[in-house]
Amino acid sequence: MVATAPALTGGCHCGQVRYEAAGRPRNATVCHCSDCRRVSGAPILAWFTVDTGGYRIVQGTPQRYRSSAKVWRTFCGACGTPLTYQRDDTDEIDVTTCSLDEPEAVPPTDQTFGRSRLHWVEDLQVLPAHLTTRPG
Repeated sequence: MVATAPALTGGCHCGQVRYEAAGRPRNATVCHCSDCRRVSGAPILAWFTVDTGGYRIVQGTPQRYRSSAKVWRTFCGACGTPLTYQRDDTDEIDVTTCSLDEPEAVPPTDQTFGRSRLHWVEDLQVLPAHLTTRPG
């Protein structure tokens, strides 16, 4: 008998929506596209992919909308946390890595839409890093 990895678990910031993502995560990336920046309000958005059959909502009901002609996105209607991205023509679903309970479990393996990268993102590693919040 082959052992299977436990499902990854996650959810939104307020806890109203919870999910499980079973199966081997793949295509772990950070996306620099303007759509991902807008929906997250962040300079990049980390995603990973699982088969649609391996993703299930275990609590709550996320909001769903068409972000383009062939793409659905979901998010928590209460707190706004982006959760998924899914194209109509595939049996895969992309899940926001940082909505995982343990986002360190799926580190990115590449970057997508690098041509859309904000120039100042490249310089983040040289900025002072505070372990909690900014002094004062």
